[in-house]
Amino acid sequence: METPSPYHPPVKRSLSIAGHQTSISLEPLFWDMLKAAATREGLAVAALVARIDAERIKSPTPPGLASAIRVWLVGQMGDQ
Repeated sequence: METPSPYHPPVKRSLSIAGHQTSISLEPLFWDMLKAAATREGLAVAALVARIDAERIKSPTPPGLASAIRVWLVGQMGDQ
């Protein structure tokens, strides 16, 4: 059986955060990491994304939400 390639284009998903709908495009690898992180933290994916969103907005130069999620996930890798 062939192993799926990690080089897959982003997949767009819709979530409701902070009371509004938003769409986020992430590569499947990052969606998988986000789901695993939410499970570890005992949160729904949307709740974790809302927390990341709130943190990124506090930045002097906030990145886009998808970028913030990727950076947050990579940062978590060092915490494990």
